[in-house]
Amino acid sequence: MSKSLQRVSEALRDSGLKPYILEMGTESRTAQQAADAAGCALDQIAKSIVFQGALSGEIVLFLTAGGNRVDADRAASLAGEPLTRADPKVVRERTGFAIGGVAPIGHLSPVRAYWDPRLSEFSVIYAAAGTPRHVFPITPADLMRLTDAREGPFTA
Repeated sequence: MSKSLQRVSEALRDSGLKPYILEMGTESRTAQQAADAAGCALDQIAKSIVFQGALSGEIVLFLTAGGNRVDADRAASLAGEPLTRADPKVVRERTGFAIGGVAPIGHLSPVRAYWDPRLSEFSVIYAAAGTPRHVFPITPADLMRLTDAREGPFTA
């Protein structure tokens, strides 16, 4: 098991949840690929979109439904500073995950997170488990609790 996958599994276990990680038959780097492989609706995929504060350098995570896009201006308003798309190297250094497999939990250091209300409309959602080939199902309430995400209007 990869270190990334192991961190996600441990984060689930440490929170009192039983880790149930699905290995996809193909890569699931995009939300559509993940939805097809998991057999769920596109918006049931919880995308982990990482930005970086232009002033603070802080990493900011936006958890959004698979069919939604993060609106940079609205996201910056929530974050309280201008944002730039985080460089893949910075994402790897701060979260421990590579782009295409960034999990919402199990990060190397704390990350401020925001929540797309659309995700709360489902009984189960699926999030990347630290690799491009693994996802895990979870209730929106549990994922919101584990990420300490604040709900906000940041999608276009």
